[in-house]
Amino acid sequence: MDGRDLVNSQTGIISRRIYVDQDIYERELEQVFARTWCFLGHESQIPNPGDFVAAYIGEDPVLVIRDSRGKINAFLNTCRHRGMRVCRADQGNAAAFTCTYHGWTYGNDGKLVGVPGYKEYYYEELDMEQWGLVPVAQVDAYKGFIFGCFDAKAPPLLEYLGDMAWYLDLTIDKSTEGYECVGIHKWITPCNWKLAADNFIGDGYHAQVTHISAIKTGFTGPVARATRRRGPGPQGFAASPGNGHGIMVSSGPITQSEQLPEMEEYMNSIMPEIEKKLGDRVNNWSPGIGTIFPNLSVHFSRRDVRVWHPRGPDKMETWSYSFVDKAAPPEIKDMTRLHYLRAFGPAGTYEQDDGENWKECTLTSEGAIARNLEFNYTMGVGHAVYHEELPGWVAPGSGTSEHNQRGFYTRWAELMDAESWDSVPNYSPRPAK
Repeated sequence: MDGRDLVNSQTGIISRRIYVDQDIYERELEQVFARTWCFLGHESQIPNPGDFVAAYIGEDPVLVIRDSRGKINAFLNTCRHRGMRVCRADQGNAAAFTCTYHGWTYGNDGKLVGVPGYKEYYYEELDMEQWGLVPVAQVDAYKGFIFGCFDAKAPPLLEYLGDMAWYLDLTIDKSTEGYECVGIHKWITPCNWKLAADNFIGDGYHAQVTHISAIKTGFTGPVARATRRRGPGPQGFAASPGNGHGIMVSSGPITQSEQLPEMEEYMNSIMPEIEKKLGDRVNNWSPGIGTIFPNLSVHFSRRDVRVWHPRGPDKMETWSYSFVDKAAPPEIKDMTRLHYLRAFGPAGTYEQDDGENWKECTLTSEGAIARNLEFNYTMGVGHAVYHEELPGWVAPGSGTSEHNQRGFYTRWAELMDAESWDSVPNYSPRPAK
């Protein structure tokens, strides 16, 4: 169970057991998911008092509610009486939630407000103040993205995100009125969740092999704008800003990641407003894909946010959120949504490719012999450099490296071994001067 025995962050050799072992998975739920900040939803999903949306932290069901006073809270979605799921709707509006097993009722602030037979059966001796819904210890939002953490002693959200927030701004803040969620897809893949997270954290190595058919057919849209420009192309980087997070980023303006001419034209029209908010970095850097530890990944050009919910060592439930610019014309919103669906929707060309890889990587590691082998994450060991403008250590050139993955698994191993956050290094990767 020692994370340092399973993950060698110096050499990049990682035990296959972390993807298939049931005991490791159970410890992971307690040591990783129960103590880290996990994505719960977006404020656009719950704009009004009483609005709610269902979510998960690990395998714990969570209900995110904007109460009658407008405050956003999150609670375990389980009745304190016998554990029935209090709310079985994915989204809606309610002043109160009544358990359909025995009728205990909770207000949208989580308080227990009604118990059948309170006088007759409980003799008014039940302490209702003590039996409300269990709250998520910390709930916070970053520019509309709502996160929750069950550990009250975990670092605050901004500290947890660290320099990753600098990159997040290039996507979730590159609009005049913010973004809105227009839909969620959910599906099951027979694979370990970490394989998806480390693919999105910066695996540029697989694209020209795994996705070559989708790229050549052009079904998902034109070839990336950056590759069709005259002169030298942009330089790519796999950037690791610390704390297990990672991202792919390339030099050049953020509009270059818009793969459709109409979307690029719209982005160019609002660039002056974006520059006022974010400064000159929007002209210098264009984000690609990234992962916020542990299980939130963002596909920046597709406006696709997905959460890899663990459902066992060999099963994952993907929740994929499609976002559009709230201020964009209807035709741009539709184009954004379809652009995402064709590539990374549940039937998307790239999504089918990736899911097949992750499934087979998991299945082939379950045997008695294979589970004792290792995965090789040695690419680029010792070659990362600190970038003076980008926050984080980077792999220069093509951006093809596995140092983002090594950072991800290093944080995983630290949490698996730590008794509390007091013994987990919350570090910035900036070198000492």
